[in-house]
Amino acid sequence: MTRSSDVQDRGVAYVCFEQAKALCDRDRKLDDSEFRADAADPGTTVRNAILGSQPATAAYRQWIQRLRMTHIEDRGLRFVSTGEMRKTLLVKALLSEPAILILDNPVDGLDREMQAEMQHVIEELLAQSTMSVLLLLRAQEDVPPGCTHWMLLRDGHILLQGPANTVQTDPTLAKVLSPPLPDMTALPASTERPYQLPEAGPLLALHNVSVNYGDVQVLKHVHWVLERGQHCAVSGPNGCGKTTLLSLITGDNHKAYGQDITLFGIKRGSGESVWDIKQKYGQVDTQLHLNFARGMKAAEVVVSGFFDTIGLFDDWGDTQRQAADAWLSALGLAAVARESFDALSFGLQRMVLLARAMVKSPAILLLDEPTLGLDGYHRRLILQAIDHIASLSDTQVIFVSHSAGDLPQCVNQHLEFVPVENGFEVTTR
Repeated sequence: MTRSSDVQDRGVAYVCFEQAKALCDRDRKLDDSEFRADAADPGTTVRNAILGSQPATAAYRQWIQRLRMTHIEDRGLRFVSTGEMRKTLLVKALLSEPAILILDNPVDGLDREMQAEMQHVIEELLAQSTMSVLLLLRAQEDVPPGCTHWMLLRDGHILLQGPANTVQTDPTLAKVLSPPLPDMTALPASTERPYQLPEAGPLLALHNVSVNYGDVQVLKHVHWVLERGQHCAVSGPNGCGKTTLLSLITGDNHKAYGQDITLFGIKRGSGESVWDIKQKYGQVDTQLHLNFARGMKAAEVVVSGFFDTIGLFDDWGDTQRQAADAWLSALGLAAVARESFDALSFGLQRMVLLARAMVKSPAILLLDEPTLGLDGYHRRLILQAIDHIASLSDTQVIFVSHSAGDLPQCVNQHLEFVPVENGFEVTTR
């Protein structure tokens, strides 16, 4: 048992998504790319985030190797995946040897293999006696067997607490964690699109696409065609190249030029602008979430989807507010429309960003780990909403997820990054 004197001497370490957001915000403010000859500021590297100015220790090396982080030690925090950021924060916390370690949904954002390894790490931490571990979890199935005591919270109030076997058998637990989902009603009226899609042919087509950064090959001979009516799940381990692939189809990656990539019937490099591409997408991803502008109401965040801006800088009126309110209502968020986006929980913020992605009736809804940060109820709710969107609109879905259980039923194509010697092979089925 941890004593109060231990806490005073060794402190408390906390690993959560809010930490990741704070680090990204800090690095973005200090970014001096525009003043550098190479126009690139890596910001705080993974190594520096963990060690500061201290030299690497044997314990540091052990954790870096165990969590497979050696290849990102010198990469800036803004350029690592969600899972890699989570591992960075965990190693930093463990090396501080706190009296109490608080882990907020520690397997969120990790690929399946690393989720299993993280579960082993957590079980080891729970079994040792030098540190108390407090896990903040959203689903009963995420609680490891080594937890001796449980506490059930709702709206800031303790409903149950005590030994694990006592809380597990209390009917209140299931009632709170698994309430029935609401019925989904008609979608809001589609917004008129400011562009024309080709009458026939696939929305996306990539043939023999490869991407290298220096000597590192990220993508190799990728073939992917998204036909009309297809909804694609994209899966693969952390750092396999999923983000690079997505950046090719959203116009964010200059490596698309000179390659056989056709987006919405137009060959990449045919004079189209990045705006021409982006206006066809509604997008939800962790980087958007972490970097979103502060000081906005939830409804204003949704309205910003009309302008594809991280913030609201353009004039807007009643028509756009009504559309925003309609989508918030459709997702069960009417009560938070006038609430501060910053004051909402991470899960509710993610739900608001889904409404933002759909408000302009995009041709493709691009969702990168959209259930990340959601409790079991809201995870099921957002998956139900995605299926509802897919069945009642002509928006097609690209759904990126590490968890096999977190796929909407509408998925009828699977693009998978499969580990092979010296990299990954991309397969579709």
